[in-house]
Amino acid sequence: MHFGEGLNTLLKDRSTLTGCALLIALLIAMPVLSVFSNVFVGGTGGTWAHLASTVLPEFVRNSLILCVGVGLGVSSIGITTAWLTTMLEFPGRRFFEWALVLPLAVPAYVMAYVYTDFLQFVGPLQSWLRASFGWKAGQYWFPDVRTTGGAVAMFMFVLYPYVYLLARTAFLERAAGMLEAGRSLGLGAWGCFFRVSLPLARPAVVAGSALALMETLADFGTVSYFGVQTFTTGIYRAWFSLGDRVAAAQLSAMLLAIVVLVLVVEHATRGRARYGNTSRQQALPTPVRLAFLPGLLAAGACAMPLLLGFLLPAGLLLKMALVEGDAQFGARFVGLARNSFFLASLTALAAVAFAVVLGYAARLARSRFPRLLNRVVGLGYAVPGSVIAVGVLIPVTRLDNVLAAWWEASFGVNPGLILTGGVAALVYAYLARFLSVALHTVESSLGKITVSMDDAARCLGYGKWSTLRHVHVPILRGSLLTAGLLVFVDVMKELPATLVMRPFNLDTLATQAHTLAADERLAEASTAALTIVVVGLLPMFIISRQIARGRRRTYEETEI
Repeated sequence: MHFGEGLNTLLKDRSTLTGCALLIALLIAMPVLSVFSNVFVGGTGGTWAHLASTVLPEFVRNSLILCVGVGLGVSSIGITTAWLTTMLEFPGRRFFEWALVLPLAVPAYVMAYVYTDFLQFVGPLQSWLRASFGWKAGQYWFPDVRTTGGAVAMFMFVLYPYVYLLARTAFLERAAGMLEAGRSLGLGAWGCFFRVSLPLARPAVVAGSALALMETLADFGTVSYFGVQTFTTGIYRAWFSLGDRVAAAQLSAMLLAIVVLVLVVEHATRGRARYGNTSRQQALPTPVRLAFLPGLLAAGACAMPLLLGFLLPAGLLLKMALVEGDAQFGARFVGLARNSFFLASLTALAAVAFAVVLGYAARLARSRFPRLLNRVVGLGYAVPGSVIAVGVLIPVTRLDNVLAAWWEASFGVNPGLILTGGVAALVYAYLARFLSVALHTVESSLGKITVSMDDAARCLGYGKWSTLRHVHVPILRGSLLTAGLLVFVDVMKELPATLVMRPFNLDTLATQAHTLAADERLAEASTAALTIVVVGLLPMFIISRQIARGRRRTYEETEI
């Protein structure tokens, strides 16, 4: 009798959990699906034919240039800094191992504003060169930052921490015994790196590069400010200038196809190779202490991306904000910061809760259906924020019309649009865009919890929800905090979805910085941009310090 009741409770818990996961997945995937449902629909007014014959080749060319340049850049910087901080001992290593994460707090469009002001003709650098060497206009050549190459540089120095974090973790997880085996076979330091450590870290490097590429392809602020025509600017123009949702959906599908193609090509070139750790020796590799001059070179290699990706832009923003800044700084900025913080916090909490349900349902499922749902949810991260906003507007507006009709029929008053112009629709767009960030983190952490813990909890009488609440959540506390902070930072930096979906008279720091920069009021935009960096820096500082403490704790446990 007790066994039958326990089995019924177990099946009920499983079905309830799967139902919740299905509902969440459908809600999150709806914006993407609503846009892509128009891919094979005939265009209106020949917009697609016009785009295909005029600007589409430029979209493809610029997007591919960005992908190749950013992919090579973030991979080289991320791998180099991860290897140096993991395997070598040099001055400042403990500082760099956590500080190299800080550029993630700087949005790419903020970098674009800062470097444009710094490198333009009347900017500090060229003014100093003319004053120092007596040069005049037309007597020297200086590179223009507002080009495709400049956009590549902006993305490269902002997004390399994705590769750095994952590659460093991969290097740490490889047992020292594998490197010792390589040395015993006659491999030197470079041979062990290229033939042992780097091949084993390949999945991590590819995952980090894929995240960077999706961020690059989904960016709107940087490429629009630099005048680089890509799929995101084309999507924005097709929808909001030409009013053709079919053409916008078809451009969105092509953008996503580029990301999928990159991943498929990488998977095909990997072949049947395996990347597991087969060594039984789990001790971490002991960092090799470098001599003075090589140590300085290693420190310089780590300092350069940190300088260009965080220290220099943050310092320039601080100087501009203090010297000039926004003339409206004061109570208005308190409201802007409050709006940004509220939206980011609300979205982060909801994203973590949804990610736990989705990840836990996939863990318990006996079929691949919940895992397939999670992959569908992850599509939103590869889609530009403007497209997500459009995808949210379509179903939410229809729901608003239904609710308004029902309300008017029931109470005789037309309430107008209830959801479309509110915070709920904006948070919905954020979740559709960034839930996959929290989901990947939660899934990775759940995968490290052994099944025996679930069996032990079941033997003690815990159901699925009780096991989640009393066993898994306490273990996942650190990972849940990390997932929430990552979503928080992404929402703080999100621009296109906020521009389209924000309620009337609700501005954020991102929209304020974009509005001022678009009017070429770069010095005034520095105040809002600096605030974004500072607020986004706080969670990144917590994450980076946890990385440093985890590194030291792991070494202490290894020595014991």
